[in-house]
Amino acid sequence: MCGIEIEYKGKEILSIKGDKKDPLSQGHICPKGVALQDFYKDPDRLRKPLRKTANGGWETISWEVAIDTVANRIKAIQAKHGKNAVATFLGNPNAHNMGNTFFLPFLLKAIGSKNRFSASSVDQLPHHVASNYMFGHGLLSPIPDIDRTNFMMMIGSNPMVSNGSMMTVPNFPKRLKALQARGGKLVVIDPRHTETAEKADQHFFIKPETDALFLAALIHTVFKKDSVRLKHLQTHIKGLEKLKAALQNFSPERVAPITGITATNIKAIATQMLAAEGAVCHSRMGASTQLFGGLCQWLTNALNIVTGNFDCEGGMMFTQPAADHIMASPKKGRPRSYGRYQSRVSGKPYYNGEFPVSVLAEEIETEGEDQIKALLVIAGNPILSTPNGLRLEKAIQQLEFVVSIDIYLNETNCHADIILPVATGLEASNYDVIFHAMAVRNTAKYSPALFNKAKDQRYDWEVIKAITQKLFNMPDNGFTPEMILDNMLQSGYYGKDGLSLEKLKANPHGIDLGALRPCLLQRLQTDDEQIDLAPDLFVTDLTRLENTYFSVNGENTEFSFALIGRRNLRHHNTWTHNSERLKRGRNACTLLMHPKDATAIGIENGETVKITSCISSINIEVELSNEMMQGVVSMPQGWGNRKKTGMKIAAAYGGVSINCLTDETRIDELTGNAALNGTRVKVEKLE
Repeated sequence: MCGIEIEYKGKEILSIKGDKKDPLSQGHICPKGVALQDFYKDPDRLRKPLRKTANGGWETISWEVAIDTVANRIKAIQAKHGKNAVATFLGNPNAHNMGNTFFLPFLLKAIGSKNRFSASSVDQLPHHVASNYMFGHGLLSPIPDIDRTNFMMMIGSNPMVSNGSMMTVPNFPKRLKALQARGGKLVVIDPRHTETAEKADQHFFIKPETDALFLAALIHTVFKKDSVRLKHLQTHIKGLEKLKAALQNFSPERVAPITGITATNIKAIATQMLAAEGAVCHSRMGASTQLFGGLCQWLTNALNIVTGNFDCEGGMMFTQPAADHIMASPKKGRPRSYGRYQSRVSGKPYYNGEFPVSVLAEEIETEGEDQIKALLVIAGNPILSTPNGLRLEKAIQQLEFVVSIDIYLNETNCHADIILPVATGLEASNYDVIFHAMAVRNTAKYSPALFNKAKDQRYDWEVIKAITQKLFNMPDNGFTPEMILDNMLQSGYYGKDGLSLEKLKANPHGIDLGALRPCLLQRLQTDDEQIDLAPDLFVTDLTRLENTYFSVNGENTEFSFALIGRRNLRHHNTWTHNSERLKRGRNACTLLMHPKDATAIGIENGETVKITSCISSINIEVELSNEMMQGVVSMPQGWGNRKKTGMKIAAAYGGVSINCLTDETRIDELTGNAALNGTRVKVEKLE
């Protein structure tokens, strides 16, 4: 989403820098943008289809043979074991890919299996479930109006590194400075004094997985002060009294000893939020990837609503994207997919067309009807990116057939039978359909490919489309991503003003469509056109929260630390590990620990320690830092040990994977999202 300006000569890239005329990113660029040239030139990148040989090696095959093999094997396995025997896993890059956004639904329909999995259930399902039940659509995501707010609270969010997550906010540092320059304030709630907390006006340590208690106490305070403000949403809100009753026991005094934030500070934060002319609370990764992620996102929305900071300037707002998936289908009151099915083995809920990835391994391992026998992985590396990757790796090796669409050999697809590499990055055009819809400003931008793909290369959407056609036995309909995009642009909000793909091409820096505007009542998708402030699903789950923290439970003395993840500016999940310029610098795969915790164990800075969970143990270098809350340790996400497989595996960072420690059975029971943060571990000095 950051506009970039590339200077090149022939096929040689001379420089990559931020585009100062881009209306959203305004010249901002992070190291990952500069590294695009590395992926374009990388000799380790796969460029032709590969097939696993009998001796475990690889051979190149033609595209025709590759597509035929994939389609025929899928048909054969489904004929023998049923439709649900073939599973799919979609990685995070698909959300940034125009072609995949448009063509993957057709492939999933052609396969016809309900065994679908994606990176969404690793980090963001709580957002979608909350939006679905409150606003009628899982993709109707509220966005902080950061450019006009005067009080912003971030819970478990670190946009100084991430540039936003479920919030597209390029150049966050500049936007934060502007907020503070106009007299505004940023408050960060996090178990770690993050890069964002370092620039904030206030930071409060909070014990991992107690964010829902903190949010409940803030709303309790608003009700106690009789300060509820609904503004223009007054006649479109239901469940206000139900919410008040549900949270009556979550007073600041009661939750303070558990959260680590004093009752005085909780009340002060609520008071500041009520007093500000435009205030907003944004909860993200740390609040989502935990046992109570669903409650956190529901309560975050509810807090913004009851303080009068929803769908209004400076508060939590909604984009009006030029290409809008939601308004493309104007029917309101859609039936929810949540809970339509339960997973075969452990009965976890189905939501948004998929099961939680936490059940993928058991669905492969467990015999019976609908057992998974084949897996199609598209732009993903779940062995590194999902909980308990060790178990999933063993399970994947049991499958009859594995296919991967990816540009590198990685920890997951080294077990594949067929790998289909695609043209990407500087060879592909793009319009970020999903992340324009989550942006802090309404903009539109189309980026044409800089270089033509080679004759023997295929775009990922071409590969997806070819497999779909083989499965359906249908001819090519001639559709391209650009054709679909142009139709969405012309039929969308700004089509009446002449917005089209042709116009975007004529404006290479992008088009500014203006600041966020109140629009929820036009975009609301509930059948009764009411915002449900207290859906039964969430109110009922408060009992689980209550029982977890207010019942008599003994302390876990063996696993005495809570493990949380962290972002690194130079690394993006498991995508970017083969860029030389991103690998430079000191070792970033360390375990952050408070010095007092280390002293108690006899550990010194730079030592290698053993960290153990109920799943496994790994060895990692410890880095002592006062930025950690005592009793909490942190390591980065997306790393992993490398193996020798006859071909160099991408991502040769070294380091160890946090998902060798995370427990796949540890999930938010409400939404099915992985509870990566808060994993209980013990840390030991190596003899």
